[in-house]
Amino acid sequence: MKITAEITGIEYKIRLLPELKTINITDFDVNKIPFSCILANKKKFFAVSKWISPKRTRSYPYEKVYNTLSFPKKITIIPIIKDEGSEGDRDFIQWDTISLMSLLDVYVIFTYYKNATKHGTRKNKITNQQFDNKFVADKIKDISNYHSSALHWNLKEVNNNFSHLIELAQQSYSRIENKLKIQLHNSQGIETFKNQFKDDVKYFMDASRKKSEEAQNRESRTTQPKELLKTLTKATLTIRII
Repeated sequence: MKITAEITGIEYKIRLLPELKTINITDFDVNKIPFSCILANKKKFFAVSKWISPKRTRSYPYEKVYNTLSFPKKITIIPIIKDEGSEGDRDFIQWDTISLMSLLDVYVIFTYYKNATKHGTRKNKITNQQFDNKFVADKIKDISNYHSSALHWNLKEVNNNFSHLIELAQQSYSRIENKLKIQLHNSQGIETFKNQFKDDVKYFMDASRKKSEEAQNRESRTTQPKELLKTLTKATLTIRII
C-alpha cells in the first residue's frame, strides 16, 4: 500500500516542554552546550538545538528540535557530513531534512566536524567528533542580524555556501585521517556529493529525493525483528509540501 499526502500549512500546540538551560553567548561552546538550550546575546534570545549526525533516524534529532519550537527564533546545528571511519557509518544531509526545518521555521546552521579521537576498540573508526566552534559561533551572529525567514536563510546557505562547506569537511576529515592514522571512507563519495551543487541546487534536491525513495522502498521490503506488524506488508507514506 502506498499512502500519499500534502501539507498546505502547519499548525500545532506545544506540550510537555522541558525547562531549557540558558547560556550566555560569551560562554558559547557548541561542543559543550546541551542538545537543546537557550542562547542569550544581550537582549536577544534564541532557542538552539544540535544534531550529532545528518541522518534523521540515527540519533533522534527531532526531539531536540521539538524542545525549541515554542521560541520565536529557533536555530538548529547540523553537520552536513559525518564519517565515522571505514568500520563505521557515513551519512550526508538530505533535502528532506532542510525542507522540514524550513517548514517549522527553524534556521539551520550547516557545519562540519573539525576534530575527533580514535575509537577505543575498533581500528578504523573515530569517535568524540567535535564541531568547529568558531564557524558555528560566527553563523549564530549572522542569524542574530538576519531578519528574513528561516526558509530564505536555509535556501541561501544551500545555494551560496554548500560547495565551500563540503570542501571544509573534506579537508577536515583528511587531516583527521592523517593525524590519527586511521582509514575513513573513500573520498569519492564526498566528491559525488559535492558535484550535486556545481550546476543547480535542484540537482541536489532531485538526487536527495531519489535516495529517500530508494531507502523507503528498501525499508518497506525489510523485516525487522523488533517490529510488530499486523500484516506481512508495510505501507509507504510520502508527504509533499506545497
